[in-house]
Amino acid sequence: MDCHAALFLCLCLVTSQSRAAEAAQEPLHWMEKMEAVYQKRTLTNFAELIHGLECRLLNATFKGYNITLQTRTIQTLAFKLGCDFAGLSLNSDALKRAPQTLARHAMQFPTELTQKACRMRPKELRLICIYFFKASFFPNDNHSSLLNNYVLGAQLGHEHVNNLKEPINISFWHNQSLEGYTVTCVFWKEGASKRHWGLWSPEGCRTEQPSPSQVLCRCSHLSYFAVLMQLSPAPLPAELLAPLTYISLVGCSISIVASMLSILLNFHARKQSNFTTRIHMNLHASVLLLNVTFLLSPTLAMPSVPESACMALAAILHYMLLSCLTWMAIEGFNLYLLLGRVYNVYIRRYVLKLCAVGWGVPAFLVLLLLAIKSSAYGHHTIPFSDSQGNSTGFQNTSICWVRSPGVHSVLVMGYGGVTSLFNLVVLAWALWALHKLKAREKAPGTRACRDTVTVLGLTVLLGTTWALAFFSFGIFLLPQLFLFTIFNSLYGFFLFLWFCFQRCRSEAEAKTEMEAFSSSQMLQ
Repeated sequence: MDCHAALFLCLCLVTSQSRAAEAAQEPLHWMEKMEAVYQKRTLTNFAELIHGLECRLLNATFKGYNITLQTRTIQTLAFKLGCDFAGLSLNSDALKRAPQTLARHAMQFPTELTQKACRMRPKELRLICIYFFKASFFPNDNHSSLLNNYVLGAQLGHEHVNNLKEPINISFWHNQSLEGYTVTCVFWKEGASKRHWGLWSPEGCRTEQPSPSQVLCRCSHLSYFAVLMQLSPAPLPAELLAPLTYISLVGCSISIVASMLSILLNFHARKQSNFTTRIHMNLHASVLLLNVTFLLSPTLAMPSVPESACMALAAILHYMLLSCLTWMAIEGFNLYLLLGRVYNVYIRRYVLKLCAVGWGVPAFLVLLLLAIKSSAYGHHTIPFSDSQGNSTGFQNTSICWVRSPGVHSVLVMGYGGVTSLFNLVVLAWALWALHKLKAREKAPGTRACRDTVTVLGLTVLLGTTWALAFFSFGIFLLPQLFLFTIFNSLYGFFLFLWFCFQRCRSEAEAKTEMEAFSSSQMLQ
């Protein structure tokens, strides 16, 4: 009887061990299923596959402290943690290499990781790490590529770990130097894209480069992490961030006040205004709104602000820039009509038609872009290099702006280039036309000479300073940055000076004509 009992006990132990082994292998079968889906290139719900893998790893039973599973392109680790957690360092050198891994990687978790979870529900915790060596499960509309195509993720049970004081360190190495590339640490923000199940965001992560071939990400939360890599000019020195920010803030504030004064003064004297003055006021209004939205952009790009608010402001900022550029071109067009028709222009509902172009065309372009690709707007990261001893870090400044390189090339640089070129052509033609008028005048200080000053003052302000954006390369980069920031942040103030000059000149001409009329009356 004892023999039978012992045999039965052994059979139970073998059965329980086989069931435990089968339960431990369930995540592996799911990983193989994910690879099969990837190889077939079939359309599927990537979020469902990844969440399914997470769930199986969290519920897997295994002996000992940890378990490691891997397939050709996916590697997973699960750890049992207690409230006495003292930190954890994982390095690919100490792990069994997956067949697709060529470059090193590492993750370091601080002691703070489990503190919040232990305060709420003291119990055994499960930390899982999922490493993807193909980025196909994370579709990206951005034209940047992922370093090594690696995506390294981690999750602590079902807890949302964020706002850590001690950052989680994620290291990526490459087999070649990364000089000449802009690298940005990002995490997968689920639900932030309408087209895919998420998008890459730099929020809560700091990028450092301890060596030319290593990128160190210091992040305050758990998620899936990667490094966006884009071939671009070297980041600007961090020392330039403070002066450029100060110049922009002061210049835009002055321009806002100046534009408001111009609009108020024109409103006060609206009975004396003509269609040219009304065109000027529309330009003042577009500059005013552009400066206001620009100053709001960094504030709404903060991590605490919802992504939708930043996206909306980015679209508004883009719209105001396009409107401003369009009204510049309208100023050039109006100048051409004034000179080409020898100061005798009449077009039925002229200003109304110009308003339809100046405000309507940019609105159409922005709304069309929102309908086709709303993800083109959002957080735009501007990297500044910060040298710290032998390593180089990056102070990633974010604003709400166009983040699609293709859209930026066409609907920012392209649009601005066309309007600047048009105004420069109008300027050259106007100078030639006024030179011909001046040649007919006998007195040197006559109207033709004054009109030359007028054309230079108006068209240079409307076109030349914005053309500085096309000189952001090589030895021109730093001078261009400061000149562009100074001139265009004070753009509204320069227009205000122009408005005052025009008004004073009109009053002087009216006074001269009145004196001439009074003299003729006295002679009669």
